[in-house]
Amino acid sequence: MKHWKVDWLHDFQEEPTRLYSEIDDTGYEVRKIQHYRDGRQLKADAFHETGEIGLSEIPMGNIEDVAAQPEFAAHVIDEEEFEQAWRDAVWSTPHAAGPARSN
Repeated sequence: MKHWKVDWLHDFQEEPTRLYSEIDDTGYEVRKIQHYRDGRQLKADAFHETGEIGLSEIPMGNIEDVAAQPEFAAHVIDEEEFEQAWRDAVWSTPHAAGPARSN
């Protein structure tokens, strides 16, 4: 597994500003956390997705490609940092963000 932390540098009030991803050996996200300006920290996995947060449906690619984009600051992190962020986050509620997707 790989673990990424990506800061998204933007002015959109409703979009996340920090993303954490746990990525399997095939390049797909298996868990994700999104931090928002208002303090929310939401998490998702294959069994818990909503219209507000879900896993990427395509492979993640290379972190170097993400980091090369000016709107992102991307870093590989260790599993411990990811797990702490996971523990701090909560599940998104489907009634607040729409129905959960099925995979």
